[in-house]
Amino acid sequence: MEFFRIRKDIPFMRHALVFNVISLITFLLAVFFLIHRGLHLSIEFTGGTVLEVQYPHVAQTDPIRTTLDKMGYTDAQVANFGSSNSVIVRLPLKNGLSSAQESDQVMAALQQQDAGAKLQSVEFVGPQVGKELATNGLLALACVVIGIVIYLSFRFEWKYAVAGVIANLHDVVIILGFFAFFQWEFSLSVLAAVLAVLGYSVNESVVIFDRIRETFRRQRKMSVTEVINHAITSTMSRTIITHGSTQMMVLSMFLFGGPSLHYFALALTIGILFGIYSSVFVAAALAMWLGVKREDLLKQSQPKHDPNDPNAGAQV
Repeated sequence: MEFFRIRKDIPFMRHALVFNVISLITFLLAVFFLIHRGLHLSIEFTGGTVLEVQYPHVAQTDPIRTTLDKMGYTDAQVANFGSSNSVIVRLPLKNGLSSAQESDQVMAALQQQDAGAKLQSVEFVGPQVGKELATNGLLALACVVIGIVIYLSFRFEWKYAVAGVIANLHDVVIILGFFAFFQWEFSLSVLAAVLAVLGYSVNESVVIFDRIRETFRRQRKMSVTEVINHAITSTMSRTIITHGSTQMMVLSMFLFGGPSLHYFALALTIGILFGIYSSVFVAAALAMWLGVKREDLLKQSQPKHDPNDPNAGAQV
C-alpha cells in the first residue's frame, strides 16, 4: 500500500557527504556535552527515598508536585501507582537528612494538604543499588548492540552490519547528548526508550537493506549509487506511514501522558526523527562507502557438473 507514490528516484546519495558531515558534527557535540555536562540521573541511579501514598479518593498529582516544589524537591517524581487512589513519590537524596526524616517531612506536608493521605510504604534506594542499575543498563545496551551486529552479519553482510551499528550508535549518542545539553532527567523509563530506539532504528535500516538487495537482483544495469537511491525512494511511502503513525502515538503520550511519561516520549521522539535520518544518510551512505556491491548480497551459485555435457568445463 503506497499513499505517497514517488515516480522518480530521489538522488539521496548525491548529498550523502554533506549530511554525514552534519551527522559527525552533531555526534561530536553530543559526546562533548556528555563528557563535560554529564547526564542528570534520576534517583533510580543516584539513590533516594520512594514513598507509596494512599488517598481515599482519586489522587491529583499536580497539587502533590506543587507541595514538593515548595519544600525544595524540584526533582521529585510523582505518578499514580497501581490505582488512581495510590501515588508513588520518588525523592532525591538531601544533604543532612536521613530517609526516615525525608519521609516524615513529606508526609506531614501532604497530610496538611489532604488529611486523607496515608503512608503505605517507604523504601530507601542506596547509591550502590543505583550504581548496579547503571551498570546493568549499560550491559543491556551492549548486549543489544552485539545482537544487532550478529543479526545483520547473518542477514546481509559485514559491511551492512558495520553501517547499521554505527547508525544505531549515532542515534543513541545523540539522544544522550540532548539530555546532557538540556539537563533533562535521565531515568529508567528514558533508558527503556533508548533501547526501544535501537530496535526501531535497526528495523528501518533492515527495510532499506532488504530493498537494496531486491533492487540488485532486479536491476542489473544500475550502478550501486542508483540502486541505493531507488531502494530508499521506493520505501518512502512505507517510511512516512509507519513513522508518522508511531509519532502520533508518541506525541499523544508527550502531550497527555503527564510528567511520568514526558521524558520517555521525548526520548522516543528524538530517536524516531534521527532513526529515519540515520537509516538514509548514515547507514546507506556508509554501506556505499564501504564498497558494497552486487556480489556481496547475491551469492553466485556454482553449476552442477554433468559428465555427459560437452560444455561442462565451460565457464557460465
